[in-house]
Amino acid sequence: MSLRSALRAQTADCHAEVDALFGNFNLSDINDYRAFLRAHARAVPSVEAALEQSGITRLLPDWPERRRTSLLLADIAELGDPATSPLPQPELRNKASLWAAVYVLEGSKLGGAMLAKAVPAHLPSRYLNPQGPKGSMRAFMERLDTSGIDDIAGAVAAARDVFCLFLRAAQLELEAA
Repeated sequence: MSLRSALRAQTADCHAEVDALFGNFNLSDINDYRAFLRAHARAVPSVEAALEQSGITRLLPDWPERRRTSLLLADIAELGDPATSPLPQPELRNKASLWAAVYVLEGSKLGGAMLAKAVPAHLPSRYLNPQGPKGSMRAFMERLDTSGIDDIAGAVAAARDVFCLFLRAAQLELEAA
């Protein structure tokens, strides 16, 4: 089983839980949209910082084009919201965990493109509509498939940790509302 297939299969429950929880945000409502972005701002900067501190550019030289923290923070600022404190960074100890964390973020990016359709045109949506290089998702999946990672269990555990970070972020924003 490829790393991608293992991650998809063994994190499907986490992915479904994240989708269900984030589905509680009505993106056509400005207050819900703000909360949705704040939830992401609790998770994405933490994961991206952990990836960078762990040397993700050695595995993905195009990492700088994949980052979305600045887009997210720009959307939040345009909506007049203050910055949200990010949750603690996940521990990314090895290549398997790095690949897994990027897998979750790239999946989030793909899902974001679908969610962007629900955001009214007058609201900022740079974060959900990043203008990265064409084919970057396919390129990432090809790299993931050829990564040579044999620590499937470690990768799955890291991906689940990142999904849990998103869950916690959404719960905090939903509780505050």
